[in-house]
Order: sequence, then C-alpha cells, then structure tokens
Amino acid sequence: MVHVIVHPGFHKTGTSSLQSWLGQNRRALKPYLSFYGKADFLTAGSAARIYGQKPYPWRLRAFRRSLDRFLGKIPDAPVIVLSRETFSGSMPGHRRFPGRLITGYRSVAVPLGQQIIAALQARFGADVQITFLYTLRDRESWIRSVYGHLLRSIHLRDDYDTFRARFPKLIDPRAEAEAIAKALGVTAHFVDLADVGHLPEGPAAAVLDLLGVPQAVRNALPSASRANTGQTQALEAEFLRMNRDSRDKAALKSAKDAMLKAAKDAGAAS
Repeated sequence: MVHVIVHPGFHKTGTSSLQSWLGQNRRALKPYLSFYGKADFLTAGSAARIYGQKPYPWRLRAFRRSLDRFLGKIPDAPVIVLSRETFSGSMPGHRRFPGRLITGYRSVAVPLGQQIIAALQARFGADVQITFLYTLRDRESWIRSVYGHLLRSIHLRDDYDTFRARFPKLIDPRAEAEAIAKALGVTAHFVDLADVGHLPEGPAAAVLDLLGVPQAVRNALPSASRANTGQTQALEAEFLRMNRDSRDKAALKSAKDAMLKAAKDAGAAS
C-alpha cells in the first residue's frame, strides 16, 4: 500500500525550510520517502494559489488537471511526501477577487483537499493511505510573520498595527487546520514550529518523526539552514516607506530583492 503524506502548509510555518532540506537530502532519504516540493509541481502549486484568490469551479478543475498530470509522471513508491503551502490556498493578507481580504484558509483548503484526495485515490488506488501533516505556529507570531512577508513581496502600505486590525477575528492556525482535516475526514498530524524548528533537520523533522526515520540516518545528514527568513525592523521600516512612495511595482520589487540579498550576504559574512 502506498502512503502519501500531504504537507499543505500553512504559510510562514517553516515550509520553505522543510522543502529545501528534504529536497537537498532526497537521495539519502530515498529508502524512507520520495519527496516532491514546490519545484517539482510548479504548475499544480500555482493553480492552487490562483484558485485561492479566484475560487471559481473552473479554477479548481484546472488545479485537478495539473495535479493529475504531475501524479501520472511520478513513479510508484512506498512513501511519497508532497509539500506545497498553496495546497491550502493563498496566504492570508492577499486579496481575493474582486478585492476581499483573505483572512483564513478553510473555504478554499477544503475543496482543494478534496481534489487532492480524489487525485491520489485515482492514481494509487482506493486503498492508498493518506496523511495530512500541518506545520503550525502561534496566532500572533504567525500573523506578524505574514505581515513581514507581504511587506517585502507586495505593495503593502499598512503599518503593522493597521494591518493587524484588519484581522479582528484572526484564525488560530491549529484550530483552522483541525477544522480542515475534520471536514476532509483524513488522518492528520499537527506540529508546532516551536517544537521542531530548532532541531538539526529544522521543520523537516516533523516528516522524519512521522515516518520513524532512524536517528543514525538523521545524524549523518547536514543541518538545515533557515529559508525565507524575515527582515530586520530597520529593513521592514524602509520597505514600508518604499511601498508608500513608489508606484513602479517592478522597480520596487527589484530594489527590495537587492536589499534583501545585501542583508543576507552581510549576515553570512559576519
């Protein structure tokens, strides 16, 4: 029987670090799992994100077609891990067409999850074992991280207090994940980033723990580095100023990317 672990995020819960580490070590981990992340199914991942922003039936069907094509190309394996945070939709803080603020995942994560389950059953048989794994963090640190990400990635012009006030009924990530899993009727595991982020494998430890990968194997692998980390408060303040002053989004993105690279290089050299 094939066992598929679906890791659908959430955003800003160590997903990039998890995907990077498992991708870099996929050969060493091959006896225990076959890993597929963002770079392996860009089309399906993008289709899921677009559905999160434009939740129309034809967008959901486009996601399913893309996922079916991807699954049809991969070989059978005893354990398969699929990790992509867009499997839960778009990051809260973005806008859903025609402009409504996205404040949670459930309304799109459930239909996306249903299609994921159906696609896996169509590909691997009705008896395929499916586990959903959610990495999570506490409510306030999560929304603070979401804000920092949006500040550097889009034309966000709110200061943090204004942004936070837009979420008067902010979701609790764990409660949201539990509700989604219950609606899907799947076996699910929930792991707090605070419990695994400090481990040598970083957030990927959640996957290794779930599969019981031997400690001796884990000890022989390189330690994880943090991916997609936040910026300093000074850089965040500068991004806010730039977002408010600039109207050329392409030039703004290029300037912010250059500043982030310079900050990263300076940190590596220190």
